[in-house]
Amino acid sequence: MNYSIIGSGNIGSAVAAQFARTGIDLGVAGSRGPGSVAPLAERLGSHIVPTEVADALAADVVVLAVPFEAVRGLLEQVPDWGGRIVDATNAIDYTDFSPADLGGRASSDVVQDWAVNGRVVKAFGHTWAKVLAREPGDGNGGRRVLFVSGNHPDANAEVAGLIERLGFEAIDLGRHDQGGLLQQFGGPLTTRSFISQAIGGGTPAEMDLAGAS
Repeated sequence: MNYSIIGSGNIGSAVAAQFARTGIDLGVAGSRGPGSVAPLAERLGSHIVPTEVADALAADVVVLAVPFEAVRGLLEQVPDWGGRIVDATNAIDYTDFSPADLGGRASSDVVQDWAVNGRVVKAFGHTWAKVLAREPGDGNGGRRVLFVSGNHPDANAEVAGLIERLGFEAIDLGRHDQGGLLQQFGGPLTTRSFISQAIGGGTPAEMDLAGAS
């Protein structure tokens, strides 16, 4: 399976750093071409591969880390997705930095409308980029939590597995119109950071969530 990120801003760079840290190859594309991604690749190492947008769109798992207003144009370049997309975008009204008015819909449901035959999974976008870029472990046996939501449980599970490979604790919140609303911009989990810790040295199933900065 191969992976790509479109967008090398704060969120895209933070996610790329986690791929590089764990030795997973990742194509990274930017709107200004592979040359704009070269400094990031030089900083993070050989697992980060500057990539054309068209090639990034063909990956098995595509992480969207671009402004929400750019998402539709990207997705409509692919007539049939036939796979997965990881949506790390947030729908923001930048006139007052408030949630964009989507008529009460989850932003990832809107993304799903634009991705023909795609399986959109929302992940990587609920917390600050500077937090996402940190080591996922807290040094005391705990792991930083990343949330997953989507309408296809099998796709959620696959993205959760990737998150676990990166060293985080994945928590599936369910469908976009349920859990997606919780973790999208303006939701109660937005900008929060949690550490998952085993209770009394118990098994991974015995977890307690503790708020953290």
